[in-house]
Amino acid sequence: MTTNSPRWFTSSYSGNGGQCIEVATNIPGTVPVRDTKDREAGTLTFRTDSWSAFVQFASDQSA
Repeated sequence: MTTNSPRWFTSSYSGNGGQCIEVATNIPGTVPVRDTKDREAGTLTFRTDSWSAFVQFASDQSA
């Protein structure tokens, strides 16, 4: 079930001392992203295909 309210989560890989982001994947067509330390500062919103390309790129760089 999809709602209009983002369900935020932090990656299980973000154990790096608070330098984390949160993403929500329950909003069709977009991926909202926000700073875990300053949630009130707003969000960046990416198209799902752009976010997937970024995640793939980041994954390739860490391999």
